[in-house]
Amino acid sequence: MPRKLVKTLKAIVKPRARRPAKALKILMIASEAQPFSKTGGLADVATALPKALGKLGHDVTLITPRYRGVADGPIVDRLSLEVAAHRFSANLIEAELDGARPAEADGRRPPRVLLLDCPELYDRAGIYYDAHGDYADNAVRYAFLSAAAIDWAADKDDPFDIVHAHDWQGGLASVYARRIPAAKRVFTIHNLAYQGIFDKSWVPRLGLSWQDFSIGGFEFFDRLSFMKAGINFSDAITTVSPTYAEEMQRPEYGSSLDGVIRSRRDALVGILNGIDPDEWNPLADKHLPAPFDADSLDGKAASKRALLEAFGFTITGELLARPVIGMVSRMVDQKGLDLIAAVARDLPALDATFVIVGTGEPRYQDMWTTLSRWRPDRVRVFIGFDERRAHLVEGGADIFLMPSRFEPCGLNQMYSLRYGTVPVVRAVGGLVDTVRPFNPKNGQGNGFLFAEYHPAAMMQALGAALATYPNKKAWTRLQKNGMRADFSWGRSAGEYVKMYKALKARNRSRAVASKM
Repeated sequence: MPRKLVKTLKAIVKPRARRPAKALKILMIASEAQPFSKTGGLADVATALPKALGKLGHDVTLITPRYRGVADGPIVDRLSLEVAAHRFSANLIEAELDGARPAEADGRRPPRVLLLDCPELYDRAGIYYDAHGDYADNAVRYAFLSAAAIDWAADKDDPFDIVHAHDWQGGLASVYARRIPAAKRVFTIHNLAYQGIFDKSWVPRLGLSWQDFSIGGFEFFDRLSFMKAGINFSDAITTVSPTYAEEMQRPEYGSSLDGVIRSRRDALVGILNGIDPDEWNPLADKHLPAPFDADSLDGKAASKRALLEAFGFTITGELLARPVIGMVSRMVDQKGLDLIAAVARDLPALDATFVIVGTGEPRYQDMWTTLSRWRPDRVRVFIGFDERRAHLVEGGADIFLMPSRFEPCGLNQMYSLRYGTVPVVRAVGGLVDTVRPFNPKNGQGNGFLFAEYHPAAMMQALGAALATYPNKKAWTRLQKNGMRADFSWGRSAGEYVKMYKALKARNRSRAVASKM
């Protein structure tokens, strides 16, 4: 195990109020967190879940790296830790989450955020990679994140009840957390396709034991897998939707870990991600020109106009009458970009306008930019990520296209539903758990789905949506069905709390049994 951290500075912030007896003390470890860093949905979850748990009265501390460009703040502790024969020094910096309200009389508790500030490891041009590829020392960077968080937590007088780490970057936390025997270890898989696999020579260098380098440990085809460590050394494994929990046990979705996951199926639970109701709220979205909700959709038209203006279209009545199909996505195969590429030349012929925000593989970026140059009257693209444009797409588009090859949960379809933007999605993972097929006979459902991973199937579903759009009564019903669904984190956080408490109860039962 890594050496004990040496604290050289006492906290300079006021101590947190004593938590209620029934409140859980939870340490959350994540490699990215909004608004400090973001490459995907993990960042949204890593902040929204602690906020929701705090609103339920639980005491959550989130530890995440301080990457380049993140603002400074008060130093809580200074840390010193040896990893891979090198001693790294770091600060823990106090930060605040947007929208996290101060403690209230009803027991709500804002989460505490500590940024792990180690410029040697995290002050880089990118988070996980740069133009040359993945950083060669990622094993050290994320072993340090887990080891530092655990050693800091182990030194507290008031022990943590739960250590909850996320994705492969937090996989070693469940190994290191064995030094906190009272804490139950929870590991969340956001995307099984990214596993954190490194040469086995890293095992002793990261303070790990060769005894654990086994099929039942973190050995993966004679290499070290951070993801497998999280799966095998945790008391509970969660993933981000019930359907994905089932899918990942099958070879076609299991990324060669399906057998490992089947062996731990009793510890696996699928809990659907939620969305942050503060950040994604069409009634109070600072990026939209006018508010709207299910009871009054008038403001959505203003968002559509603003969206088209942001992408440089010349506004005409004909343009505003035509449906807008939006995407905010990584441009990779997982997100179904190969399906789109197969029919790319046919898209401008549809009676629709396409607005795209995203970045990813050069071939897909080139595909969209080529289409945009060829048919600028029908297709516009923004290569990169822009928060305002992302919100404008959700608020101003009529249809959101998400033809994923696989989708553990997906957040954009839930954002779309809340903003009255009708999703067209493939029937996989969390998309199945959130999008219900529209039935024009009874008006039930909130979107359009297709099952077969084939360009024709996608185009058929998209065609069904476009055929429905002119029927304003049916379309408004579709929009309101989606907007009135509850995808808030309050519901999801309640499921996590049930799981946490079940783990603690199991501990107490074992303790009682051992004394009998």
